[in-house]
Amino acid sequence: MNRDQNKDRTANPAGGETKPIRPELAELIKRLAFGLDENRPDVVEKRKQKNQRTARANVNDLCDPGSFIEYGALAIAAQRGRRPLDDLIAKTPTDGMIAGVGSVNGNRFGEDKARCMVLAYDYTVLAGTQGYFNHKKKDRMLKLCYDQKLPLVFFGEGGGGRPGDVDAEGVMVAGLDLTTFGLFARLSGYVPVVGIVSGFCFAGNAALLGCCDVIIATTDSSIGMGGPVMIEGGGLGVFRPEDVGPMDVQTQNGVVDIEVADDAEAVAVAKKYLSYFQGPLPAWEAGDPLKLRDAIPESRKRAYNVRNVIKALADKDSFLELRPKFGPGMVTGFLRIEGRPFGLIANNPMHMAGAIEAEGADKAARLMMICNAHGIPILSLCDTPGFMVGPEIEKRAQVRHVCRMFVVGSHVTVPYFTVVLRRGYGLGVMAMARGGFHESFFTTSWPTGEFGGMGLEGAVKAGFKKELAAIEDPQKREEFYEFLVAQLYERGKAINMAAHLEIDSVIDPADTRKWIMRGLKAAPARQPDQAGHTFVDPW
Repeated sequence: MNRDQNKDRTANPAGGETKPIRPELAELIKRLAFGLDENRPDVVEKRKQKNQRTARANVNDLCDPGSFIEYGALAIAAQRGRRPLDDLIAKTPTDGMIAGVGSVNGNRFGEDKARCMVLAYDYTVLAGTQGYFNHKKKDRMLKLCYDQKLPLVFFGEGGGGRPGDVDAEGVMVAGLDLTTFGLFARLSGYVPVVGIVSGFCFAGNAALLGCCDVIIATTDSSIGMGGPVMIEGGGLGVFRPEDVGPMDVQTQNGVVDIEVADDAEAVAVAKKYLSYFQGPLPAWEAGDPLKLRDAIPESRKRAYNVRNVIKALADKDSFLELRPKFGPGMVTGFLRIEGRPFGLIANNPMHMAGAIEAEGADKAARLMMICNAHGIPILSLCDTPGFMVGPEIEKRAQVRHVCRMFVVGSHVTVPYFTVVLRRGYGLGVMAMARGGFHESFFTTSWPTGEFGGMGLEGAVKAGFKKELAAIEDPQKREEFYEFLVAQLYERGKAINMAAHLEIDSVIDPADTRKWIMRGLKAAPARQPDQAGHTFVDPW
């Protein structure tokens, strides 16, 4: 036996002497090793210096140990016509795209609910650009994802299209007949689609990212439909990549749903987000429900943080907020009650007294669409004086944006529960209640609830304008005004609304979780084909 045959040996399962590895197996092992992090220490070190992990490290962290099976691991860049084969094998493993199927949260929800497709651009390979074989691999995986109805987690870091794949020149010109973007987009509303970015994400990579249901990005990320090269090529100036779509822009304009500190937190949040679509948890912990009785200030004019109400209502550590810096008058996200997942929309009295603005309506409508597409019940917590009005708000297309809540809400087929915490005025609160108080499975109120067709002070000023103007004494005019306002508050209080059957009940705030869970058990289950929307609006 010569020295080369002795170099690679494998144990004999039956015991005894080891056998030499056959040449073809040795070639495979060597080839696959080029893509492993332990054989790329310089690459791993560069990522560490940027406070980033490798694509493979992120995939391994996302998927349950030993569950990931990789497709297309032997691919290399289509550049044989310009670079030596050995160089391509060493420098362009997987053609910059790690792809496969694994399980996520399988230890909590079981293997059948944990299956997930993963596509991860590898920025250490040609800046995570989209190459010829890279696209071919994605197309194969996206078709499999659709056929098997697998949730998708997409790591989008990269620079978009790659112009240097000379081997493809004989079979394509511009490549605009690619099916990748159509295949990716058709997953919307069909399966949960999660996008993750750490670093730079431009052009084609950003186009895929923008199709995702939720975008999770690290603080140092930049996201743009065109990167610096494209911007400069278009004659629009020279910019650093850090200046194109940084997080202080993309979190406030609503592009990024969740901002995180680093790769590890991004993967942890992705796991948490996916968990809401994987089913209920058998074990949960709740806070003291009696605290909800004091959640609303005694003064009706005093603001409060609705997030404190949400966290007190939800199972411990179960609330995940989306787009917190965008449309601050509306809070949206997911939570669990007794282990069961819910989508949430809530007015935020800390911003414009909870009035619904265009951006907040967009947030709420999109949350409804995600829940409706994937069968998650919706909880609406209301405290709003209505839609925001005035000349300035109309410049933001208020009419069209806020009416999305009516249109989307009317198509919702999942159980929808409305709880009024305090103010419920006008068209705004009707939109929060899926179009009207009798459109939700139940509409209930806390005793602090107050209702009216519009703000009660404004209603008095508008409805009794002549009577007030006829009173010459300013003090008596003010006393009459206060009397009329008090009458409307008394008429519009929650108990009177329930007595007239305009809402279904008034409940002890401490019983809110019980009401929601009893409603969920009573609400009819929706058939899978009854979803009112076949896709989730990217906006």
